[in-house]
Amino acid sequence: MYDWRLERERAAQTVPSGYRQYVDKLDGYSFNIPGDWAAVTSSGNDVFFRNIFNVNENVFVGLSSPSSKKYDSLSVLGDPDKAAKQILKQCLDELGTTRLGVKREGEVVTASRRTGPDGREYYDVQLRVKSFASRNQLAVYQRKLDSGLQLEWDRRYITTLGVANNQLYQLRLQTATKQYDKSEGMLLDIAHSFQCTEVEK
Repeated sequence: MYDWRLERERAAQTVPSGYRQYVDKLDGYSFNIPGDWAAVTSSGNDVFFRNIFNVNENVFVGLSSPSSKKYDSLSVLGDPDKAAKQILKQCLDELGTTRLGVKREGEVVTASRRTGPDGREYYDVQLRVKSFASRNQLAVYQRKLDSGLQLEWDRRYITTLGVANNQLYQLRLQTATKQYDKSEGMLLDIAHSFQCTEVEK
């Protein structure tokens, strides 16, 4: 007899060759990570891994505080497009700097909704953020600062959002835009493997 619950559980536990699964039973989430990515213990996030061959590529997980706003579903954030705008604002705020002559610009590349192999709803958001720095950082006037802007870096960010335990979970990946086409398959494999689970109290 076909057991869809067992089949879903098997699908949720599948780990592709070349990957390993990271499981946090205490906080209730898991995802697949390339076997050669290394853990970074001083990032201040719940968990952080970096590609040892390309330090611009990394992934980390963040959770909302249990004592803050309660999340019963992703609909609290609105649809994927609305959630993506919030994620973009959050990203630009986090990348804020007091350096003179620095300008950050971002855009939403894609925002979508999907059902994971565990049956939960997830939002996938992709952003592109550019940083520009002025060659005239000692200039007195803003117009002079802006006239000398040149590209400092250009990055792609992938965020997967999920809800469990009345908390919002964010798996966040980043890579250089020039590297994205080469790394896209791997990054999406990581993002789509992310699962939130209820924690037994």
